[in-house]
Amino acid sequence: MNGVTLRERIALWLPAIVVLGTFAVVQAQPAGKIPRIGYLSGTGNPSDQGPYVAALRQGLHDLGYIEGKNFVIEYRGAAGKLEPVPSLVAELIQLNVDVLVLPISSAIRAAKQATKTIPIVMVIQVDPVATGLIDSLARPGGNVTGLTTLQRELSGKRLELLAEVVPRLSGVGILRDADEAVFVSAAGFKEYEAAARALKIPLQSLEVRGPDPDLEGAFQAARKVNVRAVITISNSLLFRNSKRIADLAIKNRLPSMFEGSTWVETGGLMSYSANDLSAYRRAATFVDKILKGTKPADLPVEQPTKFDFVINLKTAKQIGLAIPQWTLMKADKVIK
Repeated sequence: MNGVTLRERIALWLPAIVVLGTFAVVQAQPAGKIPRIGYLSGTGNPSDQGPYVAALRQGLHDLGYIEGKNFVIEYRGAAGKLEPVPSLVAELIQLNVDVLVLPISSAIRAAKQATKTIPIVMVIQVDPVATGLIDSLARPGGNVTGLTTLQRELSGKRLELLAEVVPRLSGVGILRDADEAVFVSAAGFKEYEAAARALKIPLQSLEVRGPDPDLEGAFQAARKVNVRAVITISNSLLFRNSKRIADLAIKNRLPSMFEGSTWVETGGLMSYSANDLSAYRRAATFVDKILKGTKPADLPVEQPTKFDFVINLKTAKQIGLAIPQWTLMKADKVIK
């Protein structure tokens, strides 16, 4: 190439270099392989995947993922029932998904028994160490990592806030699913019992059972034993009935406290918890790292650092309850 300058030679070769480089990148990626994320909802059904799946999708979009192009979600919903959970987990595992996102302890246990290779990202309310799901928060071990929202640890704060807004709080009913695993349901009630003893507030266990829980009967029982307010222990069955629970609390003029802000959006009075939706958006970060090759055992389990206090003033007015100004000033969000 006599007479051709160096700059001209670079200009001639540059298109070829770019083509070869692009070809190498394409060759490094599995042809037609779109990562699949298996998601099992305890409350959802095929026609309504709910706000948590939407939050997970948003988290992935924020990280640059495009649904249908570089991820798809294989969704299953248990519709508030425990019985189908193991078979739904098995379905997702048979699909050989790249990662499982599971918000239910029973689903995590079933998945751990069924696979040692598919990574599991959990978003749960209970202590995953105390319930034996992982070895420790810093070193979870095995194929499980994710987030815990520390719902049980906030039991005392919820009772304190109720005592602030309900004059002469002489009794609190704890609404819970009697069919839930004993270590979850009983442990949740015991946490409230310990806090109630310190505050000298009597507690009453209000137990219901699925699939069609007698919530009306539970609230009638609450009124008979002088319950002045109700706290609901979150689980799949009760979350599926969140609107009914909020409506019954209003009907019986009982202040209601919940373990998540989404309950207050449907008409509950108050909630104190980690932000439900941000936890699922954050779960997308775990999915991203796992899809890029990080092992679950190398990802410490995260705990929330911020908690939201939400008040529904519309509900307060419906039950004739005046929320003190100093309590309103503490709220992160007030629904009017």
